[in-house]
Amino acid sequence: MSSFPIRIISLALFSISFLPSLNNGQLARHSVLTRAKIVYHGGPILIETINVALIWYGNVSLNKKEAIASFLKSLNTDGDFNLQPQVTKWWKMVESYQAMLPGAKHDEVPKIIVNVAKQINDTSYKYGRNLTIGDFIPKIVKEHTKEAKNMLPIIITAKDVNMEGVCTKTCAYNGIVGNITLYIILGNPELECPRKCEWPFTQIDSGPKSILFLQPPNLDKAADAMVIALATTLADTVTNPLNTGFYDGPPKNSIGAGTACKAIFGSGAFPGNPGKVHIDAHTGGSFNAHGIKDQKFLLPAIWNPKTSSCWTLM
Repeated sequence: MSSFPIRIISLALFSISFLPSLNNGQLARHSVLTRAKIVYHGGPILIETINVALIWYGNVSLNKKEAIASFLKSLNTDGDFNLQPQVTKWWKMVESYQAMLPGAKHDEVPKIIVNVAKQINDTSYKYGRNLTIGDFIPKIVKEHTKEAKNMLPIIITAKDVNMEGVCTKTCAYNGIVGNITLYIILGNPELECPRKCEWPFTQIDSGPKSILFLQPPNLDKAADAMVIALATTLADTVTNPLNTGFYDGPPKNSIGAGTACKAIFGSGAFPGNPGKVHIDAHTGGSFNAHGIKDQKFLLPAIWNPKTSSCWTLM
């Protein structure tokens, strides 16, 4: 069993079903309907404190490092109160899954602290630039968890690194090494797949064509797209770390709290339109969340277990 502070629950299935239509207007104005059916499977979710080790593999640019680290640090720290909505509000929706566990108290949901405990720069490309899941991940996780024990490794690859599964299937993903160590892989789409992983900042090759494109909040399409992918995958990891928590579909190809709400960023979203967002008057960047040090982010919708719909910050 993982050394992460996770609570094991082994109870009957708890269903959170998709509502096919608005129920007398009871769904919040920030809700967007989707064809998901999230079911609780009795397993653990991550709680309390999640110590994170950021492993930068290759020459990851400073823009990417700052955007990703600032997003993670903004999850539990409010910025200027006068600037709304905040990244902390988005994270509270992830935390709310604790209240959906059988026997949980609903009066006050405990905080889940994400602590960036260590950052590791691995610029030697010792494992090469074309990486496979079965070979690369066990090696790098084993190597760096020696110095980052009991931490969640988030491995971020540089733009000149091709990671198996990234771009061809998804923009980021999570997994388990040896049934005990969780990890997240986050690829850089800048060279390999901007037309797959940089929407809504770039037109995509397949699916509905966009009627508009947004300017990235940090003026770096790849960096802001990576934040979106990380937010989605982190939500899935916390609520379904061992493929026995909250998800829809088969365990090996599950749809989680983040992936259930793909391509939705604000109310009024529909295929090809990301929905309502703020526009920075100075830069033209689009965002829906304020973070620490006046940072701005565009964060994806997340599955709301109480309303059984995709919830957005705006």
